[in-house]
Amino acid sequence: MSGGVGGGVPEVPEEVRRLACEREAARGARDFAAADALRERIRAAGFEVTDTGEGPVLSAAPPVAGTVEERTPPRRRPAEVPSLLDRPAEDDVSVHWIVEGWQEDVLRGIASFDRHHPDVSARHVVVDIRGGESGAWPEGVDLVALEPGTGWAAARNAGLTRTLGRLVLVVDGSVEFVGDAVSPLAAALAEPRIGLSGPFGIATEDLRSFHESDGPEVDAVEGYLMAFGRELLLGGLRFDEGFRFYRTADIELSFQVKARGLRVTVTPAPVLRHQHRMWATTPKAERDRLSKRNFYRFLDRWRGREDLLVSRRRAGA
Repeated sequence: MSGGVGGGVPEVPEEVRRLACEREAARGARDFAAADALRERIRAAGFEVTDTGEGPVLSAAPPVAGTVEERTPPRRRPAEVPSLLDRPAEDDVSVHWIVEGWQEDVLRGIASFDRHHPDVSARHVVVDIRGGESGAWPEGVDLVALEPGTGWAAARNAGLTRTLGRLVLVVDGSVEFVGDAVSPLAAALAEPRIGLSGPFGIATEDLRSFHESDGPEVDAVEGYLMAFGRELLLGGLRFDEGFRFYRTADIELSFQVKARGLRVTVTPAPVLRHQHRMWATTPKAERDRLSKRNFYRFLDRWRGREDLLVSRRRAGA
């Protein structure tokens, strides 16, 4: 039983164990549709679950159809990644992911996107900054392997230069798609005055304290899922590469969009948020230090731009 759900096998991630336990409970309740869906999530994380008389056993899944097993391409500096932005768009959507760890989370996200968007022409761009071998990725993934230690924003920007989709989705590995998210986001961005949209919005009255907001117009869209058009990349939109940690980089990008005279809005989309691993695994003192430094960087650039705030425009100021 070394591979069992409760066997304490260190190489099996806790999230995979939890999914296996949930699947066992679903089978016990004869909810076989839920059990099948959980099996697929376990497979997307790179594991197989086998039911035995002594309970479920987890093992590494063999490569599945449509998955390529190959060595990681040579690791580059961000400036060495060839840009595709000089080429015409070829796809409906480019879906951007970053791997700082926990490849199984991004695999879950990719599988869930593909499952719920079978008729969408999409290409996944995965930026890996972990170091070592990158492992197996579904066929068609554009893998960008960068030097370990590359900052979050620089890594994101390197991936964005690979965009061939008319719609750009920047997605966090904690996100799982549970329905069609592309249609509502594309419909929102079809409005020329809207430059950026996503399901999780925040607003502020003073540029210092932000709170969740259902919008529809907001001051920023959180980086769990951000959607915008490729034309903004062609116009120079990028994350501020001074943000080596992810916190506040999404707010800063949102303000870049607003400074172009475009609106930032909330568009409900069918997604689930799982544990944000980087937040959960970074020691609190370090997390607070990095977050504070990033926020001061945001204020240094946008202090005095209260004219961009939704609350000011609503008040007619």
